[in-house]
Amino acid sequence: MALLTFDIEISNEFNLRPGEDLERYAPFDISVAATKVVDGEERLWLTKAPNGVPCMNLDRTHARELLGYLEAMQREGHMLVAWNGLSFDLRWIGHAAGDMATARRIALKLFDPMYQFFKLKGFPVGLAKVGEGMGIKATKLMDGADAPKQWRAGNHKAVCDYVIGDVRLTADVVRAIVQARRISWITMKGTPSSVSIQRLRTVEECMRDPMPDQSWMSDPLQESKFSGWL
Repeated sequence: MALLTFDIEISNEFNLRPGEDLERYAPFDISVAATKVVDGEERLWLTKAPNGVPCMNLDRTHARELLGYLEAMQREGHMLVAWNGLSFDLRWIGHAAGDMATARRIALKLFDPMYQFFKLKGFPVGLAKVGEGMGIKATKLMDGADAPKQWRAGNHKAVCDYVIGDVRLTADVVRAIVQARRISWITMKGTPSSVSIQRLRTVEECMRDPMPDQSWMSDPLQESKFSGWL
């Protein structure tokens, strides 16, 4: 099955306090998105003004083009993958497109290794920490929280390079996970850890699984944080 990864950056600027939930600032606007067909094309999705300068936000027309592209590629047999794509990327693409029904259809067949990990361990894990744990060397061009600031400052190329870098990293990580049949990551303590998986599973499949034991956590995340919008 051909692999297609995607990622978005938002244009909304805010400063999160330690432990603050990002969702309190929702809904979010998209500045730029990227898609990558492994061994195929890479595309940037953004809206430009008549003078060619990127606009602040991806407009509805272009968001619908992106959503339509993802659905068409999925129907053609591509394995759509996004890290935390269920909770974040597809939700806000659907919002920008004004078409949550299509976003939901795509989401159910989406492969989201982060959501699959959450259903196994009961807590989330970042792409960079998994990349490190899987032995994939990647240079982060900026912190994700800085992308909206850089976009608003007019550093559009830097943000475009950053989002392209993330879809490439996602592709590399996914291929490593499939080959190793495990998700390895670096914990908050800086130690390596790993969980076995037989295969990547769709969101729809993972939703049927019971939640793992979270009784040891002081403030466990509820599954609705990821799939509630469906």
